[in-house]
Amino acid sequence: MLVLCYPKCSTCQKAIKWLDEHNIEYTQRHIADENPTYDELKEWYGKSGLALKKFFNTSGLLYKEMQLKDKLPAMSEEEQLQLLASNGMLVRRPLIVAGDTVLVGFKEAEWIEKILSMAIE
Repeated sequence: MLVLCYPKCSTCQKAIKWLDEHNIEYTQRHIADENPTYDELKEWYGKSGLALKKFFNTSGLLYKEMQLKDKLPAMSEEEQLQLLASNGMLVRRPLIVAGDTVLVGFKEAEWIEKILSMAIE
């Protein structure tokens, strides 16, 4: 399991604590130091079943500074993926990748359903 996060992010800290409390093994990757690549994002987006907008850190300063709320609807999927790959701080975190499971953000109920069921298998 790969966990992309930003160590100073309180949501990421909660997510890591949750994983540790449930004895789930993972590899942690600093999302700002090691941006997700275009190819990674394209693959993860495909597996996630989520709208691409869900991959954007809409509460982040960079998202707001770039006025992406207004710009994203006019951008193609390709342009949005390129933009996400350009700066890890644009990507919503934590981002979990485990096989065909991709989770964006920390929602405990979703994590219990998806991650704990994988740990049991």
